[in-house]
Amino acid sequence: MASPILDCQHLSKRYASKTVLRDLSLTLEPGTVVGLLGKNGSGKTTFIKIALGLVRPDSGTASLLDEPAWTLSADAKARLGYVPQTIQLYSWMKVRHMIDYTASFYPRWNHALIDSLAKRWELPLESRVGPLSVGQLQKLGILLSLGHEPDLLVLDEPAAALDPMARRDFLAALLEIAADVHRTILFSTHITADLERVASHVAILKDGAVAYFGALDALKDQVKRLHITAAGLFPSAFALPNTLSQQISGNEARISLLGVTPELLATLQRDLSATIEVEDLNLDDIFLEMHHA
Repeated sequence: MASPILDCQHLSKRYASKTVLRDLSLTLEPGTVVGLLGKNGSGKTTFIKIALGLVRPDSGTASLLDEPAWTLSADAKARLGYVPQTIQLYSWMKVRHMIDYTASFYPRWNHALIDSLAKRWELPLESRVGPLSVGQLQKLGILLSLGHEPDLLVLDEPAAALDPMARRDFLAALLEIAADVHRTILFSTHITADLERVASHVAILKDGAVAYFGALDALKDQVKRLHITAAGLFPSAFALPNTLSQQISGNEARISLLGVTPELLATLQRDLSATIEVEDLNLDDIFLEMHHA
């Protein structure tokens, strides 16, 4: 069995009086496309920087490509692609020269992919980097991270400044890159619809820790909203395990929970003499419910 491409255990990090990460553990297997989801301030960017060896944790360990992240070798770094939230490039270079300059560091560079994306995204190759718009700069940063087809591609809010058409093209390119079963992608986003299009797995951060990590389809299978109509009034202390939110009025209840099973539904129907309607939730609904809990 292949080693995890990223293995973070019990990470903690504080800045002054603010705890950003608290005992966070997350392991990524090769070939997975993992969406990192969390509210602003949940620790997504700090986690990414620790995982890449850009920031030291206060405690815990981060291993990347079988090496300690903080002392990553040049060979391991060459297998990474990273797009930070804020793109910083040589402002005096032309876009074409910035691409050629970056390509010169990598023996294996997919010129056809980059040329195709640059054309599709209408990047002004003869313009200097400095005057580019935020969206154009983000497109360029994404191109530079994709060209060497890295084993691990890490993107921090990669499409935040892109218009809907550019986001669609970016996601299509991401799927092309992910088609290699050995390639792993980790990307943080607040746009759940983007994550649903491309992610095989989702990690949800809450209060600096992992509230959920697993296959996206499994999460959707596990989190449901139940509309329950009982024969009599609900007990005043009624509660189900792993409840995310609930509203009870008389003999009716609307309950969202993690871990809905046929056995649970059968038990509720029997014990409450109830009829139950099971509502599927999209990822946006699930994210909101998990942050209400």
